[in-house]
Amino acid sequence: MSHRNARLTVHGRKLIVDRHRAGWKTAHIAAAMGVSRKCVKTWIDRHRAEGEAGLETRSSRPHSMPTRTAPEVEQQVLAARAEHRQGPDVLGAKLGVPARTVSRILRRHGVPRLRECDPMTGEVIRSSKQTAVRYERQRPGELVHMDVKKIGRIPDGGGWRALGREATVDHKHKKTLIGYDYVHSLVDDHSRLAYSEILPDEKGPTCAGFLERAAAYFAAKGIARIERLMTDNAFAYRYSNDLKGVCAALEIRQKFIRPHCPWQNGKVERLNRTLATEWAYRQAFTSNEQRTAALAPWIEHYNTERCHSALGGKPPTSRLQPTC
Repeated sequence: MSHRNARLTVHGRKLIVDRHRAGWKTAHIAAAMGVSRKCVKTWIDRHRAEGEAGLETRSSRPHSMPTRTAPEVEQQVLAARAEHRQGPDVLGAKLGVPARTVSRILRRHGVPRLRECDPMTGEVIRSSKQTAVRYERQRPGELVHMDVKKIGRIPDGGGWRALGREATVDHKHKKTLIGYDYVHSLVDDHSRLAYSEILPDEKGPTCAGFLERAAAYFAAKGIARIERLMTDNAFAYRYSNDLKGVCAALEIRQKFIRPHCPWQNGKVERLNRTLATEWAYRQAFTSNEQRTAALAPWIEHYNTERCHSALGGKPPTSRLQPTC
């Protein structure tokens, strides 16, 4: 089988040789085959030197690679990935190795992508689909995305992630349900600035109050006005008069995604996944209060320090005007 970028198959190379034997000129063969005269001469010379075997496809890999990353550096990258479970952008900055090189080392050694792994153990648990359509608004506040992520509350002393499944009561035999926390999040489409709160429910008044506080947080960061708000079609988002009242007061126009198309609200959905892997399930919390207290510092780290691949390795505040 020929190389995928090759102009000629083995049969085409044999046809060059056959036409040369029939007395065709090199220029005529090249014109008929749609290749250069040098290409024609190469295959004729190779057939003359090696026979039919010389027309077979060979590997294009070089015999030596003087600039290939040293094995010691590769082992450092693999060890850092296993220890920190972070992406190429972060590992590259820590190790002084280009992020592209880190990515190639991980792919070469068959290391699974972070999105396929459990954030605490690093074991492969799933694969995720990708969307080919990507967009980005031109200025901060032009469009924001809002969503709610529901996560199980942590019992006092820790849940199964801290104590192991064997040390916890089986779900079917629990006498008291622990319940859920509702993580409300708002993300700016242009800068990726994020704001999140843990609230007791996802009802209309709760969502309206969250939007007011999120708008105030955005204003403090330099986004004076939110123009449009995109959400899914949850009942509170579409029918709540409280939320509609806040949008009217702040002059925000609501937009809704197409039903069953969550990728249209993909930026906040991606934040939800990042919240799960880097905050909620990154470490084994021993109480729900401990995890709740860790959210605000993590959001500040996300906005001011954490590298964002869509922003060229910079944090969201890099796209905002500095405030006094």
